[in-house]
Amino acid sequence: MIPLLHDFSEEAVLIFGGGPVGARKARRFAREARVVVVSPAFADVEFGGAERVRAAPSPDDVSEWFEQIEPALAVAATSDEAVNDAVARVARERGTLRNRADRSGGAVERGQLNVTVPATIRDDPVLLAIATGGTSPALSRYLRERFEEEFAGAGAMATLTGELREQLREDTPAAQRRAAIRAVVRSDRVWKALGDGTHTPAQEAQSVISDVLSEMNER
Repeated sequence: MIPLLHDFSEEAVLIFGGGPVGARKARRFAREARVVVVSPAFADVEFGGAERVRAAPSPDDVSEWFEQIEPALAVAATSDEAVNDAVARVARERGTLRNRADRSGGAVERGQLNVTVPATIRDDPVLLAIATGGTSPALSRYLRERFEEEFAGAGAMATLTGELREQLREDTPAAQRRAAIRAVVRSDRVWKALGDGTHTPAQEAQSVISDVLSEMNER
């Protein structure tokens, strides 16, 4: 599998199943998409603002839900294998992306339009995704926790260096600009300033850039 990013803005995601798994999927996609969760009952957990519809669709009813919602992605997360089978079948017939929560990583789900939903770390505009092919959710969770700690402040770093790139673009040659931004990203001083709030990250970054450009100009 090759990881890709998909923009779900102004798209709909249709989830069958209101248990903890369905709720987790709903929270994930509700950040961008309109999410509709169809289930006869719902777990007492947060659904991230998703629209919850109390219904118990049979396999024969699934296609009607697709017609009504027109999802970009359908998630099968019920405890009824026949319903999950129907969700996968209708999605395939309609050319809709599909994720089947009860068969994560299984060979039966390897194919066109099947997608897996990786563990993610989001610190806008940075997004890290972790997947183990469905073989070890525990490892995915562990790595996510490690990366969250290791890369705290990554979003602020991305924003800062994006602004610096634009500033340098006006009067700094491309090779020097790239070297300067690389130095900022690798600077412990800048990371520390981003994390402790006692220094101004922009000032620390400008100091790093000045050092790099001076060194390159002296060569």
